[in-house]
Amino acid sequence: MKIKNLLSIGAVSVALVACTTNPITGRKSVQLANDQQIATMAAEQYQQVLNQAKVIRGTTAANQVKTVGVRLQNAARNYYRQLGREGDLAEFNWEYNLLDDKAANAWCMPGGKVAVYTGLLPISQNENGLAVVLGHEISHALASHGNERISQAMIAQYGGAILGSTISSGQWAQIFSQVYPVGAQVALLKYGRKQELEADQMGLYLMGMAGYDPRSAQPFWHRMETMSTNQNRPPEFLSTHPSPDNRRQQIEVHLPKALEYYKAAGGKV
Repeated sequence: MKIKNLLSIGAVSVALVACTTNPITGRKSVQLANDQQIATMAAEQYQQVLNQAKVIRGTTAANQVKTVGVRLQNAARNYYRQLGREGDLAEFNWEYNLLDDKAANAWCMPGGKVAVYTGLLPISQNENGLAVVLGHEISHALASHGNERISQAMIAQYGGAILGSTISSGQWAQIFSQVYPVGAQVALLKYGRKQELEADQMGLYLMGMAGYDPRSAQPFWHRMETMSTNQNRPPEFLSTHPSPDNRRQQIEVHLPKALEYYKAAGGKV
């Protein structure tokens, strides 16, 4: 019992000294890990995926993925710069690749390493649909959800030992691999429901800031849900996401503000 109490006290102490506030949503989270270290390991994982996959380059679809991604990243950079928090993006080295894979999936590793699978393109349909997906996935990286998940695992496994920086490089690598599985399994990134909803919110705002119509979000998620129903199982992209009803409700809550960003970017509301 004493050991358990000490670990609990250590975890609380860590939370107090490592609380980070998301500049877009205002949500607070505990982030203990080193962002540079995370970005380095994520880049290595990303390269492993590219080495094993068929990367499509130079096509209209591949160029579209990059175009949408760059517009979203620039919108985020401008927003963070206005807040004086551009340093939050210091470890980002953006990269966008379209992978030849029938899965309806997309993801963004910490540090801005993005992959979109060709199986998602019939569902995204156009740049607005891609902006929904990429806005959501990029937001996971911008919000450092990876750091948050790793930190949760660190506290759960090592508790107050974190305060003394006694975690070895081997232990750190093990935690990272738990959150971001090696190779092709990187597509199965696991985030909590709060993080998924936050990525939805941030993604809507980024869409608006980048000049994409955030009203495209509801139709896109409906198409994803229809696909899930037709297949009797959700695609990997939806496997850890909020329920459709909850997602729809939250999108409606955040849509007015997203439309304000869209209008400011020159969009017609």
